[in-house]
Formats: sequence, C-alpha cells, structure tokens
Amino acid sequence: MIHGRSGRKLKRTASHRKATLSALSTSLLRHKKIRTTVAKAKETRMVVEKIITRAKRAVAKEGEGAPKNVHARREVARFIHDKEVVKLLFNEIAQKVAHRAGGYTRVVKLGQRLGDGADVAILELVDYNVAQEEAKAPARPRRARRPRKAGQTKTAETVPEKAEEPALESDQTSAPTAHQPQAETPPETTA
Repeated sequence: MIHGRSGRKLKRTASHRKATLSALSTSLLRHKKIRTTVAKAKETRMVVEKIITRAKRAVAKEGEGAPKNVHARREVARFIHDKEVVKLLFNEIAQKVAHRAGGYTRVVKLGQRLGDGADVAILELVDYNVAQEEAKAPARPRRARRPRKAGQTKTAETVPEKAEEPALESDQTSAPTAHQPQAETPPETTA
C-alpha cells in the first residue's frame, strides 16, 4: 500500500503536467474564470490557492509599512510566466481576497463534453462572480413607440406587400388540396 502520494498525474509527464497547471493558473488569474475538465480544475485549484495565499500574505506585510516583498513576487513568477498577471495578482486579486481565510476558487460541474464524454467544469475565482454580476445588471428599458399623427394611416407605401406566387395551370383546374384553402362563396340573396 502506497501512502502520501497526492495529486493527479493527468496522463502527463512531470514537466508537461507542470506546464499545463502553469498555463491553467495563468488563464484563471487573467480571466477570473476558465472551462476545463474536472480533474484539471481540481488540480489547478490546489495550485492557485497556494499562489493566492502567498500573494495575500506578501501584500499584508507590505501594508504594515515594510517595503515591497520582491521575493514573493519572484517565487510566484517562477510558476506564472506572465508579468502582467503577476502584477494583477499582487495589486488587485490579493487585496480583494485579503478578508477571506481561504477557498478562493470554486469548481462548478457542467456535465459531459460531447466529443469525448469527459466531465467538464468551470473553475472560477469566488470574489469575481462575473456571471452573477451580468445577470444582476438591469436590462435596458424598452423604448415606447412614437404616437402616430392624427391623419397618418398605414399605406401601401409603408407596408410592403407579399409577392404572390404564380399558380400552375394544373393547380387552377384541379380541386383544392390540403395546402390550398377552398374559396368561400357568399350565400346568394334574392332581392
């Protein structure tokens, strides 16, 4: 029995797995939400939680009057290979999650992918509820219609007419079918 081996191999070598998790982490921090398989989402979540905690602690120490924690930025930059994302992490994300004790991410399962049947999920940062904010945004009110002027009515010029389909000669002579309505004749009255 093997004890203490945690984590998923994701059918990759160690270097490929590290590159995959690095790319997923960078995308999550940049876009605040990514769509991937459940296994990759759970592995990425473990990595991102540690990165955000490191950034949060570094920013908290800087707030006490200490200089910038360059070492923490370099440690994060070893894994996140995008300078803009590292700046975003330390300037915006770490400050936004400063009050949170942990659990910065959420995995929402979506079901199976059509192509290969893999279980798909959304991995998102909890403090950035992008989908919920869009749903809460009020819809643009509908504009009221302009009232018509007193003498204005619909005319043939304003309302386009449907082009009549030419009838075939055989259809004109035969009895009406299911798709051709029979013309109603008014009852004859004697005067």
